[in-house]
Amino acid sequence: MTRMRPSLHSLPALLMAAAMLLCSQAAFASSMVEAIRTIKPSIVGIGVHAPLGRPVNQLLGTGFVVADGNHVITNLHVVADRVEDGDGRSLAVFIGQGRAIDVRQARIVDSDPDHDVALLSFEGEARPALTLGGGVIVEEGMDIAFTGFPIGSVYGLHPVTHRGMVSAITPIAIPQVSPRSLDPNMIRRLQEAFNVFQLDATAYPGNSGSPVFDPETGEVLAIVSSVFVKETKEAVLQDPSGITFAIPIQYALRLLRHTGSGAE
Repeated sequence: MTRMRPSLHSLPALLMAAAMLLCSQAAFASSMVEAIRTIKPSIVGIGVHAPLGRPVNQLLGTGFVVADGNHVITNLHVVADRVEDGDGRSLAVFIGQGRAIDVRQARIVDSDPDHDVALLSFEGEARPALTLGGGVIVEEGMDIAFTGFPIGSVYGLHPVTHRGMVSAITPIAIPQVSPRSLDPNMIRRLQEAFNVFQLDATAYPGNSGSPVFDPETGEVLAIVSSVFVKETKEAVLQDPSGITFAIPIQYALRLLRHTGSGAE
């Protein structure tokens, strides 16, 4: 079989295309480096501080700073029912990296149980706030990244970034084959369905509440919330899948507007 070789006339075009590809890859890598550099100072740990407990600090998930720099967005399931009056523990935001951790007392300002979003406030000096991309149209195939604390209870407070794309935009709840698979929560979500983003990057325990952002602009597009979504989508599976889901950022923006906290 005769192999077709590129003609001398086509070589410049091929070289130009290869050069453009290399330039675009270098530009993407550069923008990712800049995005991570911008995102990391706004990533905080969410957990419980117990002065007399063991451990003293328990990391439960991830959050990110918004609005005036003293507010944090995270998942409601990360903070719900974690502390009780009189038990000596308090909700906390952990700032810093490694062993150099600043523990800030926090409280829940408002929450949206239907979309698994919580708005916290914390004491002390303000932190850099992230820009929320409420006006961005998210489409399948878009490049994304998210930063948080995967398995933070083991690996500690070291922000980790995962890169991927939006694989699909799907309803929060899928009708089940058998009515016996339905529970009150699933029925409610079927009646009040909304779309979530399915990502091809893997989130781990501790990533709940991580910001999903555009690597080009650093704008936050969604919030990792696999546990909340899988309770509905994968209720019939004996072994839940490793698929990662995220809640659109519009629901966090709605909370900020509702409380008057403001957001960029």
